[in-house]
Amino acid sequence: MDQKTINVAMIGQGFMGKSHSNAWSQVNKFFNPPITPVMHTVYGMEAEHPEVFAKKWGWANASTNWEETVKSPEIGLVDIVTPNFMHAPPAKAAILAGKKCVTCEKPIAGSLDDARAMAEASEKYNVPSFVWFVYRRCPAVAYAHQMVKAGMLGDILHIRATYLQDWADENVPMTWRFKKETAGSGAHGDLNAHITDMTRFVAGVEIEEICGCISKTFVPKRKKLTGLINQTNIIGGAQAGGDEYDDVTVDDAVLYLAKFNNGAVGSFEAARQATGNKNANYFEINGTKGALKFAFERMNELQFYDATRPSGIQGWTTILCTHGADHPYVANWWPDGHLIGYEHTFVNMAYDVLKVLNGEEPTIPLATFRDAYQTQRILEAALICAEEKRFVKLDEVK
Repeated sequence: MDQKTINVAMIGQGFMGKSHSNAWSQVNKFFNPPITPVMHTVYGMEAEHPEVFAKKWGWANASTNWEETVKSPEIGLVDIVTPNFMHAPPAKAAILAGKKCVTCEKPIAGSLDDARAMAEASEKYNVPSFVWFVYRRCPAVAYAHQMVKAGMLGDILHIRATYLQDWADENVPMTWRFKKETAGSGAHGDLNAHITDMTRFVAGVEIEEICGCISKTFVPKRKKLTGLINQTNIIGGAQAGGDEYDDVTVDDAVLYLAKFNNGAVGSFEAARQATGNKNANYFEINGTKGALKFAFERMNELQFYDATRPSGIQGWTTILCTHGADHPYVANWWPDGHLIGYEHTFVNMAYDVLKVLNGEEPTIPLATFRDAYQTQRILEAALICAEEKRFVKLDEVK
């Protein structure tokens, strides 16, 4: 690795592969990172035709052997966007190969054991490793984090978060997302992972006990797919072949209640059949001095309630988080009032990863493997709670 460049290998393709490819290709155009990422190699299965993906998305090389790609001395940063069960093998191999950095899609792994092993390997071999919890890098969410840290909400009392989608009706065929052995869990790991991380990050408090959980599968069987090997991201529009069905072994919805280490209480809900909700990622945080609301479908806005103002003029204020002088990241994008979108959060994260690799502080904290493992422990505790129908302390989940 040249001091000012780093060769990147991306393991996987699909929807996340597009998002990450765009980020690595755009970060030097809008930011001035201290290290330039070079899009060296993308890995995909033969049936995915990685050479086609590489040509379209700007990768110099294509590979059908992830082991060789990860171990190549030419590669400095390994970025993993595979299905959940395939996060741990390339991540651990990259760490053992002495790479400069490993990044991985969320959740960190398909199982708690894999998540723990990844975090421990990263720390043992001192390899900076991060998980792409990109909602942290919405300017509004990053600003909310800064507001809470500055004490503008006072003591945190309540946290409620929901992540609702409606794409997974009975017409969607079987994919890896509906199998425990490949996904780990359903809406829980896919969506609750995001809002659990995001609210921990913004509120700055930690869950210490899961007080109740419901896990539900509404569609127990789905039609098998035929003629499609790559199932990395099928959300609607896919065609099932024949009349063969396969069992769904993950949840469609998970709701859990939590107690926090500061005495606050919280509720979390994830669902993939919440009709009318396309990507309703939402949180509300209430404190003794104020409150915040964020909804990703209006991602440039943050709602703030200042309870320290005279009662006669108290009310919710809409903050348009597009002012470059105040709101994180947006100074590198467009003038005030010009909105950014989902893809920009990935570019923002790529920038912070490159800063950390140069020994600099990120704009706002990144989710390390250890941090993402903590989120995985919370998700695991919720599933134990749902199965055993009892309160579960985080200390029980090692």
